[in-house]
Amino acid sequence: MRIVFFGTPDFAAVSLQKLIDEGYEVAGAFVQPDKPSGRKMEIVFSPVKQLAIDHNIPVFQPEKMRDGTALEILKSLSPDICVVVAFGRIIPEDMLKVPPYGMINVHGSLLPQYRGSAPIQWSVINGDELAGVTTMHLDVGMDTGDMIYSESTPIGDYETSGELYDRLAVMGADLLIRTLKDLEAGTAPRIPQDDSQATTVKMLDKSLCPTDFSGSTRTVIKHIYGLQPWPVATAELGGEVLKLFAAEYTGKTSDAAPGTVVGTAGGIEIVCGGGETVLITEVQAPGKKRMKAVDYLRGHKLI
Repeated sequence: MRIVFFGTPDFAAVSLQKLIDEGYEVAGAFVQPDKPSGRKMEIVFSPVKQLAIDHNIPVFQPEKMRDGTALEILKSLSPDICVVVAFGRIIPEDMLKVPPYGMINVHGSLLPQYRGSAPIQWSVINGDELAGVTTMHLDVGMDTGDMIYSESTPIGDYETSGELYDRLAVMGADLLIRTLKDLEAGTAPRIPQDDSQATTVKMLDKSLCPTDFSGSTRTVIKHIYGLQPWPVATAELGGEVLKLFAAEYTGKTSDAAPGTVVGTAGGIEIVCGGGETVLITEVQAPGKKRMKAVDYLRGHKLI
């Protein structure tokens, strides 16, 4: 099958690498336009663009998707099918109709749950027991197309969204290959989504960082691990806004109000809703490096 790939970040690059490894003909890669990043605001190629260049795959970065330019490029590439993984832009309906086998997407959730952006992070933040990936046919809606295959995996108690992201990227790439083979063989199922069960999630931003200790210990811990590697949970303690990177259950309770620091043995013990406490074990102070909470406590008295 002749494939045109649409994707931008490292999650997508894992799928592109799998296509290359499996010997598929990738005729081109559509990637979001380059953006400056870092303190020096230098242009850095996205993972998909760099991978495509390394394998002599033509790269296309149209500024607009609806002015006809992208459509003409796609037609000129004559794909049998298009694969879309974390592209980050809406693909117009006229482009969806170009490949005979349509466009398929690898989405980082168990659809119809978590349509939209950042599904992996929200599965951790919300304390879900399971996460997963789904392959689906793209349509004009936001992750609303018919499903093909899905695969689930347990979320670890202390697994960050970054760690889960890496695992699901590999799972998604493997599921993509299975999907392509079965589509070509004519054996792939086509399962309409149950819209009544659908949920939609939004992109992450820094407004989510402050930790609400009035929630349960599980809510607090999942908040901390779900916001890694970005934008990272925070808490104001001792007059400083600390970034929180690791926490664990204590099995203890306290009559103090939620958010109160009640202990400093082995970390920063804080009361949560219902009276149970959580132990913050890794933090970062403003202008400092990430460190164990016990090391931070050597120079900062919180109780």
